[in-house]
Amino acid sequence: MRVVLDHCVDRRLADSIKGHEVATAAQRSLDRLENGELLAAAAALGFEVLITTDRNLRYQQNLERLPVTVVELAATDTRLDSLLQLVPFLEAAFALVALWRFISVHSDGEMETLSKRGA
Repeated sequence: MRVVLDHCVDRRLADSIKGHEVATAAQRSLDRLENGELLAAAAALGFEVLITTDRNLRYQQNLERLPVTVVELAATDTRLDSLLQLVPFLEAAFALVALWRFISVHSDGEMETLSKRGA
């Protein structure tokens, strides 16, 4: 799966996501784009998933029209140590990408899914 990390996500997280092509927004020159433009540009570059820690994105975007699936890391904070605790749950989230446009991964492993594809 092709995954891009939003500019609000610590770039070092990419090293912990194994078995997928992971890039940062900065590596793809997307770091100056805001949410809607970033999502469209990521899709145009062939990314399937955007990982973010932005808890407001779900309210700022029309989830029915997301061009890539957004995986929100709902950690207690945005420090790398907190985000690394969610990495074991990412494979389960990635398995849901074909079904959902928005997936929130919580620190207890629970997932919240919004905007079913094809609905």
